[in-house]
Amino acid sequence: MAEQYDPIENTNNQQSSDTGLMKVTGMYKDWFLDYASYVILERAVPAIEDGFKPVQRRIMHSMKDLDDGRYNKVANIVGHTMQYHPHGDASIGDAMVQIGQKDLLIDTQGNWGNLLTGDGAAAPRYIEARLSKFALDVVYNPKVTEWQLSYDGRKNEPVNLPVRFPLLLAQGAEGIAVGLSTKILPHNFLELIEASINHLKGKKFQLFPDFPTGGIADMSNYNDGKRGGRIRIRAKIQQLDKNTLVIKEIPFGTNTSTLIDSILKANDKGKIRIKKIEDNTASEVEILVHLPGNISPDKTIDALYAFTNCEMSISPLACVIIDNKPAFLGVSEILRRSTDHTLSLLKEDLEIKLGDLEEQWHFSSLERIFIENRIYRDIEEEETWEGVIAAIDAGLKPHTTHLKRAVTEEDIVRLTEIRIKRISKFDLEKAQQKIEALEDEIAQVKHHLDHLVEYAIAYFTRLKKDYGKGKERKTELRIFEDIEATKVVIRNTKLYVNRKEGFIGTALRRDEYVTDCSDIDDIICFTRDGKMMVTKVEPKTFIGKDIIHVAVFKKKDKRTIYNLIYRDGKKGTSYIKRFAVTSVTRDREYDLTQGNKGSEILYFTANPNGEAEVVTVLLRQVGKAKKLKFDVDFADMAIRGRGVKGNIVTKYPVKRIELKEEGVSTLKPRRIWFDPVVHRLNVDERGELLGEFKGEDRILVIDKNGIVKTIKPELSTHFSEDTLVLEKWVPKKPITAIYWEAERERYYVKRFLVENPDREENILGEHPKSFLEVISTDYLPVAELVYSKLRGKPQKPSDVIDLESFIAVKGIKAIGNQLTTEKIKEINLLDPKPYVTPEQTAPDQEEDQEDIDESTTEAPTEKPLKPKGKEDSGEESQPTLFDTE
Repeated sequence: MAEQYDPIENTNNQQSSDTGLMKVTGMYKDWFLDYASYVILERAVPAIEDGFKPVQRRIMHSMKDLDDGRYNKVANIVGHTMQYHPHGDASIGDAMVQIGQKDLLIDTQGNWGNLLTGDGAAAPRYIEARLSKFALDVVYNPKVTEWQLSYDGRKNEPVNLPVRFPLLLAQGAEGIAVGLSTKILPHNFLELIEASINHLKGKKFQLFPDFPTGGIADMSNYNDGKRGGRIRIRAKIQQLDKNTLVIKEIPFGTNTSTLIDSILKANDKGKIRIKKIEDNTASEVEILVHLPGNISPDKTIDALYAFTNCEMSISPLACVIIDNKPAFLGVSEILRRSTDHTLSLLKEDLEIKLGDLEEQWHFSSLERIFIENRIYRDIEEEETWEGVIAAIDAGLKPHTTHLKRAVTEEDIVRLTEIRIKRISKFDLEKAQQKIEALEDEIAQVKHHLDHLVEYAIAYFTRLKKDYGKGKERKTELRIFEDIEATKVVIRNTKLYVNRKEGFIGTALRRDEYVTDCSDIDDIICFTRDGKMMVTKVEPKTFIGKDIIHVAVFKKKDKRTIYNLIYRDGKKGTSYIKRFAVTSVTRDREYDLTQGNKGSEILYFTANPNGEAEVVTVLLRQVGKAKKLKFDVDFADMAIRGRGVKGNIVTKYPVKRIELKEEGVSTLKPRRIWFDPVVHRLNVDERGELLGEFKGEDRILVIDKNGIVKTIKPELSTHFSEDTLVLEKWVPKKPITAIYWEAERERYYVKRFLVENPDREENILGEHPKSFLEVISTDYLPVAELVYSKLRGKPQKPSDVIDLESFIAVKGIKAIGNQLTTEKIKEINLLDPKPYVTPEQTAPDQEEDQEDIDESTTEAPTEKPLKPKGKEDSGEESQPTLFDTE
């Protein structure tokens, strides 16, 4: 067993030791534990009672010592704090700046830095501070403060300040100790007060952080601020025009400098593509991101979230000191404890106030008795102090039966200190009024003590009224959609293939070019022997000889359908199948045939919209085959999983397969929903169904600024909160708008069609004060006009106007017809008149492939396959044809 190290007994022996050995077992065991405890309790972790770390508490105590209502140099405050804090001035100054930047406890003057830009504060000698009115109201009360000696024993400092507010949650806290850390995020001032009131009322409440930098936050995994929780914060990015994005708010924990650096790094790495950045940040954030002409703003917004500090992830960890021990609590429990502590402090304050009032009442009553009954005359004959005390005591006894406590010698001494001038000018009526006022105050304080919860609720309500202005929530709460990096990344490199040798990669520049891609893409490959593999983009990767198809792989893509005819074995039966590849294991080889040696793909196409073509199969003149040429229609095949066996095409040897007719999509139109929570489109049935969309269909978008446009239904599109109309665009369906024409100062109505679907139009004209009052996409809209009442005239009844009859459909740039010359109070859109939609030609029967069975094996059956007429199918990959001769 190792010998226990004693630093006192062994110091001299170790210093004189020739070997220089030192056993540190005891040192580590005791000293390190002491150091860890000191850092946890005295440096890094805040106390739950007042929400302060020791250095913060000492700063606040020093500021109260120096407080005279005027500003003090921060250097002076730092120097004064060093009487209590046993560390350097730099740590005190930094801690004070952090408190000042939170704009709650300290009223600052001078350059205190900028949270938005990351600029630091000026030197302490150049900036000034004083306590805010809020701090003076809720932080201090010497009568209920517990005191202790400072580190050198010269001064008294508070053990904890009597903070009557959930200050820890309002300011937040962050610290790294030895073996643990804490990260409590700041919360909204008004919401904390409401939560405290709800707790006092016994109601449930829920708290979420609110950040001074604003932004948008997803708190769905906040976990009440406990270990294991995680929140995502995004910058607020808007599209200024088609080539410019503007960042108005930034995520908590970053600043404009680090944000811009992260954007530039992402641009250098090819993740995004931008032209330039302008930082116009002053009191508010404004970062302009200029884009090249051919870059989508919507995809760039998603890419900024995916690859830069425009989206940050924060893991909270609420650790506080309770009874000199670290404890991990949720923010709800912290607020409950803080509110209960505030309640106890208010009770203690009331009890002290009650005692003071009763003492004032007691002495005021004694003073009145003493002067009214001229007891001061009883001491004229007394020659000793004891005799004076006894004479006054004897004179008071007949009149003190109504007092609430006995008369003490201290009371009598105070009576002897009353000056003759006061006695001579004593007003009995005023004295009685003072006693009655004290009795009213005592009754009021007792009422507060009997109704302590109501008193605490009134206290929090007063704080909200006095200090809540300008403290509304800054961070918008929203559920985020997941952004797939591969869908928004800029394709910054080129992919090549050597089909014969079986290599793909970005370094094969002498070989066949395939497509542009990014360095985080996955690539799907098919070889002639029926093998399929998905692999990551690399400079050079071996797939297998005779590559027949290479493309960027889209995970969960149900619309890209692969049409395939293969021969089973060297001389076996030929099969046909259609399938999608929605998910795979990267770098794993999949066999699309039955795995027999000599199997070969005879025909292959990749169809991005599920197109089904017609092919001609030519057989060799061998055996008993009577029909050497016939057509096969892929539209007659159901879409199954990639592992199915397929349907038999022929049992005879195939000479070659030729494309006869290009096909059309066999997929149903996509059903698209709009989710108002995230302001995005989706196909997951979240939100409001917009309709079923084919390739040429568009969405109509109208915002409150009068901007009308149609867009393709891309899931990456961002929609602003100003959007008024979002629906499937029907080209022949008129749009009706009632707007205020500011130049003429009249309401106008216009009906129009979208003439150019690829162009944005402003239907309000050029005047900046024109505004949109009503917008409708009904065929037969009806509006109600409510007129203003004119002085001295009866109220004019409301009119109901059939807008379809009121004005014909005109051009989108037309001013329209004046609605009325009367002064209008309001315009209400009523239910439209019934309209029968003209019957539309039913679409061709289409095959639903939403649910793809990856494991179903098709029974090997031959069936007649009919060719279809030739139709335009749009872009699709060229078929891969193989001659088997």
